[in-house]
Amino acid sequence: MSPTPKARGLILDLLLAADDNTLSAQHAVLGCQIFGIRENTARVTLARLSSEGLIESEGRGCYSLSEKARPLADDVATWRLAEKRVRPWNGSYIGVHCGATKRRDRKSMRQQGRALNMLGFSELELGLFLRPDNIEKDLPRIETRLRILGLDPRARIFRAGGFSAASEADIRKLWDGELLSKSYRKLQKELEAWLSSEGKLTVEQAARGAFLLGGQAIRSVVYDPLLPEPLVDVAARRSFVKTVIAFDARGKSLWRAFYQHNTGSPGPFSNYDQVSRMASP
Repeated sequence: MSPTPKARGLILDLLLAADDNTLSAQHAVLGCQIFGIRENTARVTLARLSSEGLIESEGRGCYSLSEKARPLADDVATWRLAEKRVRPWNGSYIGVHCGATKRRDRKSMRQQGRALNMLGFSELELGLFLRPDNIEKDLPRIETRLRILGLDPRARIFRAGGFSAASEADIRKLWDGELLSKSYRKLQKELEAWLSSEGKLTVEQAARGAFLLGGQAIRSVVYDPLLPEPLVDVAARRSFVKTVIAFDARGKSLWRAFYQHNTGSPGPFSNYDQVSRMASP
């Protein structure tokens, strides 16, 4: 299970999962408390996130994600639809060349790396990233997603194929499909086992466990490279994602029960169908 979150990541994750990405200070404090985070720490963190421009006040002690945080949040929120992006693979690749990228700006480089990672690109050689051409038939659409997520404007995006047998062998080593396939099955079993035993937990324990394990699972989906056969066991991945969606729905009901128990209302998860932890801005 994932390690106990820090206040910053926890609050951002709750905002990502909440109805309309809006969270009250009261609910943020309560959410932090079940992880042993003090009220003062939670409120200081809210103030810092606001000063950084990642969240903004909606009045009366409520906060929402800012426009600065929105692009990543919107992309992460589509994790359930990941399999719908996948299409048959003809053996070619999508390439990104980042040779003109400035390497002095660490923040930009970190954002660019995250963008490429989220779409399953791996570095074949310095500045050259590849992934199988089996997602979103429209190349400009892939480029738009990468740019929004932080890819340098000077990076070149193209389709590539016709590699020699030796180069093809090197390319296929960029992803460990066997390890991925094993991780699908392993984490799916963990999710199913937790669901079968969560009835024995207190309201707080169940909410905490659903957040941690569900967050780990969702993050795995968000950063999954969506490899095609024969590079990975696609059936195992689909089964895993289906289980994550079911787990997430249960997580929503558990957090709703937690807030109902402590405040008399279902809190920020009354309508939205997820509550598990996701990637933070």
